[in-house]
Amino acid sequence: MDVRYINAFLDATENVLKTMAFVSPKAGKPYLKKDNMARGDISGIIGLTGDLRGSLGLSFSEKCIVKVVSNMLGESMTGIDNDVKDAVGEITNMISGVARKKLESEGLNITAAIPTVVSGKNHSIIHVLGGPSIIIPFEIDEGPFVVDVCLGENCC
Repeated sequence: MDVRYINAFLDATENVLKTMAFVSPKAGKPYLKKDNMARGDISGIIGLTGDLRGSLGLSFSEKCIVKVVSNMLGESMTGIDNDVKDAVGEITNMISGVARKKLESEGLNITAAIPTVVSGKNHSIIHVLGGPSIIIPFEIDEGPFVVDVCLGENCC
């Protein structure tokens, strides 16, 4: 996968969470994910198509997403509820949008589907393309989350 694609999602994640949730996520070293297990307690997944096709997943630990959503909404959340689930979908959509805008400036036209949110221990993320994806791990003081990207060039 082209490093430009990874960087677009890395930058978009940092930008959206700093702007909307007032947290400064610290990125770790990206790595290849070869299984379908989510790396968090709740995940947002969105399909992408156009010049590139594939999907984006965001998986948050419960403590991490509770902090992010509490900051976004200006109220104290205590756990994963419907408001948190809705927020995960919105965060996924926003990060996808910022990354797609960055890639568009590089000449790529990409559209997104409506995000899906899945929660619970040991859930899976199965990407549209199947096969391995790239994980970009992040950390805030309250806990970890990951960006899980599986993209390929649309050949036809």
